[in-house]
Parts: sequence; structure tokens; C-alpha cells
Amino acid sequence: MTSVVLVGTLDTKGVEYGWLRERLLRAGVEVVLVDTGIMGEPRVDADVPNEAVARAAGTELSDLRVAADRGAAVTTMARGAEAALTRLHAEGRLHGVLAIGGSGGTSIATRAMRALPLGVPKLMVSSMASGDVAPYVGSADITMMYSVVDIAGINSVSAPVLANAAEAVAGMAKAFQRASMELRRPARLGAGARPLVAASMAGVTTTGVDAARERLTELGYEVLVFHSSGTGGRTLETLAGQGIFAGVLDLTLGELADDLCGGILTAGPDRLSAAGRAGIPQVVSLGALDMVKFGPLETLPERARYRRIRIHNPSITVIRTTESECAELGRRVAAKLRASTGPTAVCLPLRGLSALGAPGGPYHDPHADGALFSTLREGLRGSAARLYDYATHINDPAFGRAAADRLHTMIGAVSAAA
Repeated sequence: MTSVVLVGTLDTKGVEYGWLRERLLRAGVEVVLVDTGIMGEPRVDADVPNEAVARAAGTELSDLRVAADRGAAVTTMARGAEAALTRLHAEGRLHGVLAIGGSGGTSIATRAMRALPLGVPKLMVSSMASGDVAPYVGSADITMMYSVVDIAGINSVSAPVLANAAEAVAGMAKAFQRASMELRRPARLGAGARPLVAASMAGVTTTGVDAARERLTELGYEVLVFHSSGTGGRTLETLAGQGIFAGVLDLTLGELADDLCGGILTAGPDRLSAAGRAGIPQVVSLGALDMVKFGPLETLPERARYRRIRIHNPSITVIRTTESECAELGRRVAAKLRASTGPTAVCLPLRGLSALGAPGGPYHDPHADGALFSTLREGLRGSAARLYDYATHINDPAFGRAAADRLHTMIGAVSAAA
């Protein structure tokens, strides 16, 4: 039987969760209700009571009540909810999860959702969903639905919103369970016959990465392309850390430039780390390290207003990285790749790192690119990483195909040695 988990604070949202449970039962799914409430008494009976959730986080609910520290209590119950949902999924009692709430309830529920594997349906109805949801979604496949009104009773506005959410998660959960049963194992990413390869891409490296993707597809791989938009890079790192990829084709590292220079599309300091830690074969290039991304032109920081500026689109303005910034980026990339525990190759497109940086382009700068190449070479001297020079720019299809062939060779060598 398909089972949907409801997770939320039953002391403040118990009426609404009771209503949702009835809708889900009528939709033909079983319901497991997990209580993450803290201070008050639950308004509806839970299948996993709040005392059990607190214990799953290594504490007692009574201690949280005595301490009366809301921030610490929310963090603790989020940790307990994560443990509870992970256990329910392992037991085969979770085919989808639905939660409703404001800032606190959303924080608790989405932490638990982020711990579940990719593909498990996750739906969060929240009054926070019309703003910046990055802290809640992270790199997980969480669907956010705006509640329109606050979660405070069942009324003419909240009823259709919550009804849609219940029907949506019931449908997704049934489809997820069917897929699991057809495979006769838990539905998960990478369960197909073709090995998975991750690739990073941006608009300014699309042509080269597309050529690589097409070549890898010809060679029998399923290629997952991640947009180097901050979230895309974090997602690539998360999945690489889970060991689901046979190889990583990381041709676009522009997020590292944003991390260095204060751009808006940083993926954080751990970008370009997970594949190396996991020992996954990786082919790396330096795509889009010739630019830093900011928001609309009017939001450009004062320090950047006298740089080489291009309006990429109405939402994104870019500036050219300087020679000194490129030198530092070379050092950072080298340090990350020196720590790799698996086969690593670096393909250097000597004639340009992006569509803007190709010969004749506004960001073509051999001196800045040369500083990047020079410090990278020096930083990798004596390491196991191999460097390969190509007298082309990154968007030449021949470069993309060559990088794909090199990754294929590396994956084959690892498979033969296993």
C-alpha cells in the first residue's frame, strides 16, 4: 500500500494536519503522521509522537520544554524528524512526504526532506514559498507550494491549496511506489542499465559541453548536466559524494570565480571536491573562470563598476576576472585537484574559456588566462593529476569530444582494474 508521511507541528497545526490526513486517506493512500511540535499538546494523535522525535535527536522533549529556547528546540526537532523519516523510508513506509507550515515548520520539515534520496516525492506547502527558498530546498528535489494565506485554519483559500497538495503528493507517491515495484528494489537515481556521468555547463560553455554530452551518450552513458548557477554546482557535489556517478566531466567552474570575487552564483568553498574525495574519475576544465556573475546592472557593486562589464541578460551582469584573480583561481583549482583520490585529468583550452573569451570576444585576454594556466601547472607539479593542452577554445566541439573520450578511457581503466 502506498504510504505518505505527514510531518509537522501538531500543537499549532494539528487541525490542518488532521484535515490533510482525511484527504489523503480518501485519495487511497496510507498516512503516517509525525509530530514535531514542542511546547503544546498535539491536537490530533500522531503515529510517531513528538517524544519519539525528540529521542531520535538524542534528547527528551521535557528537556526542550524546560530550556524554552525556541531556536535550539527547532534545530533539535529537525534533527529528530530527519532520523524518523530516514527510518520510515528504509522500512518501506514512505513513498512521499508532505508538510505545511511557516518559517519554523518549514525549517524542520525540509531538513528531514533533504535527507531523503533523490526521486522520493517531497512537497512543502509554506507561507515562505514566495520568497528565497534556497535555505529550505538546498540541492534536494523539494517542491515548494505557496500557501497564499498563513497556515491557520481551514478556510475558503487554504482548503483548495491544501487539497491540491494532498492530491499531488498522493499521485506522486503512487507513481513512485509503482516504479519501485517494477524495479523490485527502491527507486533510486542510477538504477538503469547505463552508467551515469555528471557534467557541468553554463550558457557560455554550452556548445563544448553539448558536444561532450553527445559523445558520451554515443559511448553508452547517461549524462546528467548541471547548470553552474550555484545550486547546480552544489547538487553535483552532493550527488558525487553519494557515489552514484561513474565519472564527472567538470568543464565549467565559473562558480569558483563567484566564490572568490563575491559573485551571486557561488556554490560555496567545497565546489570541485566531492568527486576527488570519492575517488571518481574526473575530467576537469576551466570553463567560465574568465567572468564573475552579479545581478541586474543597477545592483553591480561599486568596486566592479570600472571593470569590463557585459550584460548577460536582464538578471545577470558579468565582469571579466583580472590577471591576479585568475592566478588565485589557478592555485585554488590545483589545491582541490591535488587532494583527489581518483584518476584526474585537466584539459586546458588555450584559446579561451567561454563564448565571451574566445579570440575576438570581449573577454579574450591571453595574459589573464595565462596567469590561470601558469599557477595551475605549478600547483599540480608532482601530483597524480594529468594535464592536457588543446590549441582551441572551450566551445570547439572537438574539445568537448576529446574531453569525453578521455573520461571514457579513465572510467574503462578503473572498471578493468576493479
